Amino acid sequence: MEIRSIRHRGLRRFIEPGDASGLPADFAEKIRNILSFLQDMDSVDDLRTIPSWRAHRMTGERRGTWSLTVTRNWRITFRIDETNQAIIELDYEDYH
Repeated sequence: MEIRSIRHRGLRRFIEPGDASGLPADFAEKIRNILSFLQDMDSVDDLRTIPSWRAHRMTGERRGTWSLTVTRNWRITFRIDETNQAIIELDYEDYH
């Protein structure tokens, strides 16, 4: 899927020019793996193929937003525009 919009400035720099300076160095490789997976996936069903990322849809006011675990508190979050098969509102956040 194509990544259409990115909220986190560090993720934007990481994806576009490959600059990891806005992200924790210890987790840059895991974040790179997650982003590569998201760009290569064909459908939402693919998200559950890697159990350690604990993919789930959020509830409440964040309903419809997907969350993938990077560390204990930090997550990659995003929404999927199923009409255009695109990832939108990609973020790296501690929402707990």
